[in-house]
Amino acid sequence: MKRLLSALLLFPLFLFSQETIKGMVMEANEKKEPIGLPGANVYWLGTSTGTVTDIDGRFSIPYSKENTTLVISHVGFKTDTLNITSPKLIQHWLIPTSTLDEVTINSRKQSTAKSYLKSQNIFTVSSDELLKAACCNLSESFETNPSIDVNFADAVTGTRQIRMLGLTSPYILIATENIPSVRGASQAFGLSFIPGTWVESIQITKGAGSVVNGYESIAGQINAELVKPATDRSLFLNLYLAANGRAELNTHINHQFNKKWSTGLYLHGNQRTEKFDRNGDSFLDVPLAKQINVLNRWQYANAEKGLVSFINLKYLSDAKQAGQLQFNPETDEGTFNAWGSEIETKRYELAAKFGYVNPEIPYQSLGVQTAFSGHNQESYFGLNTYDIAHNSFYFNAIYNSIISDSRHKIKTGLNYTYDFYDETLRQLDFMRTENSVGAFFEYNYDNLNKLNLTAGVRVDRHNLLKTFITPRLHVRYTPWEKSALRGSFGRGKRSANIFAENQKLFSTSRNINILDTMGPIYGLDPEIAWNYGVSFLQGFNLFGKKGDFTIDYYRTDFVNQVVVDYENPRRVSFYNLRGKSFANSTQLEINYNLINRLDLRFAYKFYDVKTQYESGILQKPLTPKHRFFANASYETPAKGEQQSQWKFDLTYNWLSKQRFSSTFNNPKQFQLDEFSPTLGILNAQLTKVFSPEFEIYIGGENITDERQDNPILSTTDAFGSNFDSTFVYGPIFGNSYYAGLRYKIE
Repeated sequence: MKRLLSALLLFPLFLFSQETIKGMVMEANEKKEPIGLPGANVYWLGTSTGTVTDIDGRFSIPYSKENTTLVISHVGFKTDTLNITSPKLIQHWLIPTSTLDEVTINSRKQSTAKSYLKSQNIFTVSSDELLKAACCNLSESFETNPSIDVNFADAVTGTRQIRMLGLTSPYILIATENIPSVRGASQAFGLSFIPGTWVESIQITKGAGSVVNGYESIAGQINAELVKPATDRSLFLNLYLAANGRAELNTHINHQFNKKWSTGLYLHGNQRTEKFDRNGDSFLDVPLAKQINVLNRWQYANAEKGLVSFINLKYLSDAKQAGQLQFNPETDEGTFNAWGSEIETKRYELAAKFGYVNPEIPYQSLGVQTAFSGHNQESYFGLNTYDIAHNSFYFNAIYNSIISDSRHKIKTGLNYTYDFYDETLRQLDFMRTENSVGAFFEYNYDNLNKLNLTAGVRVDRHNLLKTFITPRLHVRYTPWEKSALRGSFGRGKRSANIFAENQKLFSTSRNINILDTMGPIYGLDPEIAWNYGVSFLQGFNLFGKKGDFTIDYYRTDFVNQVVVDYENPRRVSFYNLRGKSFANSTQLEINYNLINRLDLRFAYKFYDVKTQYESGILQKPLTPKHRFFANASYETPAKGEQQSQWKFDLTYNWLSKQRFSSTFNNPKQFQLDEFSPTLGILNAQLTKVFSPEFEIYIGGENITDERQDNPILSTTDAFGSNFDSTFVYGPIFGNSYYAGLRYKIE
C-alpha cells in the first residue's frame, strides 16, 4: 500500500519524456511512508548537470544516453548511485547515516510555496497555512494571505466576499479539484459551503488562467484540492467554539478496503443560535445559522496500470435567519411587524474524475472530469422574495502528450457545460438555459533553464453568447539565479447572474432597474475583459536566513461590463458599460525567515479601480486604494516522542479610506460622508500541540475591536424608503474570541 501511496504522490509528474528523468526522493522509515525529502542533490556523475529536490522531494533532470550514473545525496544521509539505462519514473528512499543520532537536521516545509519554474504566477497554500487562523470554511481561508482580500458584503447576512486584483469573486474562477464549483446560484454563499478542514491545499493563480479550465476566468483562478481518503488520517476530529455564538464540528472517517480502493466520509456541522446586538441598532450583528454538510469520497488507484479515479457525493443543507432582534419567522414573515430575512439552501453534487497514464508511453495521459449539481435557494429579505434553482452539468476531457521531446508539451481536449436557471423575484420569473461546447489547445515550452512559455487558445460555441475565441499566454524567464520574471495576458468572457451575485441589494428599499433590454441575458450583453500582468520574484539570503520578495502589476480592461450602479440611493441600476472600466493592482510582498522557526511576511497593495457610471467615472465603492498586511508565525521545536510544541500566529491588516456610493439625495440624517474612516484589524492564534494525535488552539479575531457603529441606514423605519444595509466597510460585531481542539488517528 505504501508503494501505491508514493505512486499517487508522484501522479503530477506523469508528463515526462524520453529526454527527461523525473521522480521523488524520500526519507527511509520503518513504515515506508512516502514523505518527500526536500533539498536532496540529484546529479549525473562526471557532469555539471544536476538539480535539487523541491519541498515535496520531487525533481526533474535532463536525460541522455551518455549519462548512466545518477547520484542522490543529502547531508545526514547515505549517498546513493543509481544505474540508469532508460528513462523511467524514479522513487528512491535515502537511508540516514549511522551517525544520524549525533546530528540534528532541521527541514521545514513552507506553508505557502511559490514556484520559480512555472510560467503562470501560481502559489500554493498548504493545510498548515490554513490552520494558522480560524479557517472554518473557504471564505475564511485567506485571512493570512495578502493576495486575496476578504470583505463583508452587507450588514444583514454576514456574507464574506473575496477580491483579487481589485475585482470581486464573480470575476475569479473558483474550482474544486479543477472543476468549477462556486458559480451561478452559489456565487454569493458558495465559499461558505466548502469546510476548511476538507481542504488539503489551495492553488491561487493571478491573472488569466489556463484555457483548460474554461473561458470565464478574468482576474484569476482559485483551486481547492480536497483531502484524499488514501492519504488522509483514519480519523480526524475538529471542534470549534466562538464567542459570537458559533459552534462547529468537523469529522473525517477514512477506510482502505484493499490496495486499490479507499473511501472517506466527511461530516461538517455548524450553528449559531444566540442573538447579538452590540451596537444597539435593533438588528442582529451576525445572523442565526445552521448548516449540515456531508461528503462521501471514493478513491481508486492502480499504479501498475496507470489508473487513478475519484467519485464525490455531497449533500448540503444551509439555513440563515437575519434581521431585527424581535423578528419571529412564524408570525412576522411577509408582514410589517418586524424586518427579517431567511435564506434556506439545499444543494447536492456528484463529481467524478478519471486519470490514465500510459505505462508504455508515460508522457501520454488522458483525464476526464465530470460533475452534476442541483442548487435550490428559497429566501426572503423583508418583503422582497427571491428564489433560485440552478441545475448544472460539466464535462471536460484532457489529453496530454509531447511534440518531439519533453521541452514541447501539449494539452488538448473538449468540454461541455449546461446550466438551467429558474429565478423568482417579487413575483417576476426569470428562466433561461445556457449550454456551450468548447475545444482547447495549450502548448508549453520549457527548456528547464531560462524560459518557460505556455500559450493556449480555445473556441467555444454558446447558445446565447454565440461563437467566440479565448486566447491566453504566460511566459516565465529566469534572468539569474533564484529569480522569475513573468508576463501574461488573456481574455475572459462570462454571463453576469445579476441577482444571485448581488443579493445584498434585496436588504435595501431600492428599486431595481435594468436599463438595457436587447442583450441575451436579462437584456444585458455578456461581460468581456482583457487581463495583462507582469510579476518578478527574487529569492535571497540575508544574514544566513532565506527570504524572497515579489512585485507584480496587473491591469484588467473591460470591453463590456454589466455595471452595478448604486450611485442613486433610491435604486440600483444594471446596464452595459458606456465608457471605460478598469482595475489596476500593484502588490509588493516580502517573506523572510528572521530567526529559526520565525517567519515574517509583509505586503503593500495599491488599487486603482474605476468604472463609468451614469454620474461619471468613479472609483469603485468600498474598495480601499491602499492596504498594508503583516504576518508573523513562530513554532517552538518539537520535544520528545510526544512532539509537544507551541505555534503562534499574528496577522495585521490596515485598510485606507473607502468611497461610499452617493447618499447626497437622502434626507440629511441618512447622508454619509464621501469616504469611510481607515481601519486596522489584528488577528492572533495560539496552538498547543500535545502529541501527534491531539492539539488545542485559542485565538482572537479583530482584537483591536474595530467596529462600524452605524452599518445600516434607517433602522427605525426598516420598511421605509431610506433603509439600506450595503454600506459596510468593516467589522460590525467587534472583537471575537474562539477555542477549539483537533484529534487525529493515523
